[in-house]
Amino acid sequence: MSSLSNIEKLFTVIDQSSERIKQEEEVTYLDALVETGENLFHQEIPDEVSQITKAFLEKEYAKINLDAMEAEEIRKAFQLAVLKGMKEAIQPHHAMTPDAVGLFVGYLVQKLMQQKKEFVILDPAAGSGNLLTTVLNQFGEGVKSFGVEVDETLLRLAWIISNLQKHNVEFYHQDSIKPLYVDPVEIVVSDLPVGFYPDDDTAKEFKVFSEKGHTYAHHLIIEQSINYLKDSGFGVFLVPNSLFSSEQAPLLQAMLKERAVTLGMIQLPMSLFKQESQAKSIVLLQKNGEQTIKPKQALLVDLPSFSKKQAMASVMSQMNQWFSTELTRS
Repeated sequence: MSSLSNIEKLFTVIDQSSERIKQEEEVTYLDALVETGENLFHQEIPDEVSQITKAFLEKEYAKINLDAMEAEEIRKAFQLAVLKGMKEAIQPHHAMTPDAVGLFVGYLVQKLMQQKKEFVILDPAAGSGNLLTTVLNQFGEGVKSFGVEVDETLLRLAWIISNLQKHNVEFYHQDSIKPLYVDPVEIVVSDLPVGFYPDDDTAKEFKVFSEKGHTYAHHLIIEQSINYLKDSGFGVFLVPNSLFSSEQAPLLQAMLKERAVTLGMIQLPMSLFKQESQAKSIVLLQKNGEQTIKPKQALLVDLPSFSKKQAMASVMSQMNQWFSTELTRS
């Protein structure tokens, strides 16, 4: 059976079963998706479900064998369902990280961790866990991870989706700008939510705090991530292209200058975004510490469209060169 038909088959089952639960319980599609994921994970259907729906769900679930599927197939099928649910919910700050970007972030993590077999990774804005599990699917079992998410539905989805992929992720239902329950980690990876953070009292504790109006949430999460990185640990963040040119940028730059080294900035192809205002880059940081490297030349890249294979291969070869000369200690 081809991989694509596995993804389609699983998506059809979780979509049909979610629609059924949504109608019966009068809940949102995303809440119904959480329930169907939990049913699949626990391999049982709760008693309160009506007999007719129970029979329908059992028949649907019998069509698939999750143990015979690869983690990436499970992730992609659920990703399609989460995207469908997000369209219904219309939550503008909950956009899913595109697959090509997730795979590219995984490549960057491999380069920064220099083929380490064991390390701990944190995503302080995990959403439905799509970026984190895309990265984890590129590593072996030695990688432990934490995910923090303030939205309860997305957190439950992330927990279920990562469990079905057999990943060992500890998830926390928290506002990631408040003190976290996690120990310092080697690397933070996150697609940062962009916007203002409403709680000025909490923001006041941070160096990026803005006296005028509210502080940018994405600035606060970058500083918080540095707080939870080990010395010389790395940060890989998806950020708005305007990160270093916004009105609050000087506050962020001053904090970074004091606490970390900006290793590079990679602009993602415009073709990934509906509007130029939504376009993002990936910024690579390293927290100050004994092992911190100050590259002679920062990695500044403007990525071509992922579909342009030759142009992409040329850029990747330049990046590999940069990693081997700038980040490898003699």
